[in-house]
Amino acid sequence: MYGLIGAMSLEVEALMARLEDRCEKKIGMDVFVSGKLFGKDAVLAVCGPGKVNAALCAQSMILHYQPEWILNLGVAGAGDATVSIGDMVVATAAVQHDMDTSPIGDPVGLVSKLNLVEIPCDETLRGKLVRAASAVEGVRVHEGIVATGDQFIHSGDIRSRIHDLFRAKAVEMEGGAVAHACYAHGVPCCVLRSISDQADGHSDMDYPTFAAMAARHSQQVVENLLSGE
Repeated sequence: MYGLIGAMSLEVEALMARLEDRCEKKIGMDVFVSGKLFGKDAVLAVCGPGKVNAALCAQSMILHYQPEWILNLGVAGAGDATVSIGDMVVATAAVQHDMDTSPIGDPVGLVSKLNLVEIPCDETLRGKLVRAASAVEGVRVHEGIVATGDQFIHSGDIRSRIHDLFRAKAVEMEGGAVAHACYAHGVPCCVLRSISDQADGHSDMDYPTFAAMAARHSQQVVENLLSGE
């Protein structure tokens, strides 16, 4: 069984609609929908925005469904000026940009307990995602760091700081937390993001305009991925 987590309904609703033999189960505040997706056993969930929501959802999915891997998919802001609206980012690793114990000598972003700044993504799944994303017509695919924090980035200065620290290709609010939960439980994980805004002073206008398009792109990648499995 494969696990798919989006922060918002927009990010997984088209996939939810394609599920066959659906079965819903509520665990805590999360609803998990399992069934056949493009002929594969899968479980999907909408975790809600933010790191704690994402980590709780991922852990519940792991403990109750034992997925072979988990993919966190959805939309994100661009991590730098080379990444444009409509592009795709497949994570090589995820970081938590708002984790900061540097006053006591740690590197910025070091995740306590894991003792990592960069939480690695599964290389095999990443390779499959890159191929699946490259098959989406008219979409550029980037590989790199996805930076996660509990804030919607809409300042060019903040985006630049995150990029300077982590070389991030995308900024968002869940991937690093899903990767954290998966790493703690030994479950392969990857993060896929479709760029909906530039994470700058215009992101509050770009996001409502392009989020639906970005979500369609990421859901198309999942179809390509599972259909090719």
